[in-house]
Amino acid sequence: MENLGANLGTFGVYTFDFEHQPAAQLRDSVQELEQLGWRAVWFPEVGGREALTQAGYLLSCTERLHVINGIAKIWQRGAAATHAASVLLADAYPSRHVLGLGFGDARPGVKPLAAMDQYLDELDTLTKESRNPAPHTPVRRILAAYGPKMLALARDRSAGAHTYHVNTAHTAQAREILGPDAFLGVEHAVLFEPDPGRARATAREHLHPYLNTPYNIAKFRRLGYTDDEIAHGGSDRLVDDLVFWGDVDTVVDKLRAHVRAGADHVAVQVIGTETGGSAMPHWRRLGEALLPQEA
Repeated sequence: MENLGANLGTFGVYTFDFEHQPAAQLRDSVQELEQLGWRAVWFPEVGGREALTQAGYLLSCTERLHVINGIAKIWQRGAAATHAASVLLADAYPSRHVLGLGFGDARPGVKPLAAMDQYLDELDTLTKESRNPAPHTPVRRILAAYGPKMLALARDRSAGAHTYHVNTAHTAQAREILGPDAFLGVEHAVLFEPDPGRARATAREHLHPYLNTPYNIAKFRRLGYTDDEIAHGGSDRLVDDLVFWGDVDTVVDKLRAHVRAGADHVAVQVIGTETGGSAMPHWRRLGEALLPQEA
């Protein structure tokens, strides 16, 4: 199997910014990231833009950049639409698109593991029966995974796993479940703010939605945090584990801890920018610190 981690590099960009930027600014942003030397850009599906259409646009604006859906929600489109779009992207942009699939929002009475397993069954059947030209480089897919069973599914039925808002201890646990060969991409939020009070206040604002939804609360419990630590905006320990803050050197050293724990790739999310703004100044600083080792 293709070495996904080697293609993406050790560090990449994870951003919500693209959900709020007009097409021209989106094009300029992604082209500058490529010029800066970033090899991978990840984006979620939260703001109303269709994930695979957006992936295609980002790919069309760049020449070498790898574009990863982190994630495309399985409830947003049927397996037939996902298959058709991902096959075309794999054919048009060989080895540059990664289809990151995830359960997305909780749905009462629906078990994420069973739903994902069924969705993958449908994708595999469509691949066998498709009348579309098969791409020279197959579709590359990964799964959003946290618990042991979903991580095992990612290991067995995809190129690997993508995690979001986890600590380094989870990265080590995930690597153990995935084994040595499956890809592990870890998102982590960062904030360039040296003052503890201001940094934690901004981090708590960012974490607020995640600390108040049942499926995220369950995840944080599995990560080893108590109910008291999760309540009231999150304890200092939880906040500091999930948002790395400080100066560039401090943040970079903490990011590398995920690599030491077993991550193939760390997708860095800069927080603290205003909606509609750009974190590009921070991507430039991070690129200077993280990318020279990629050369």
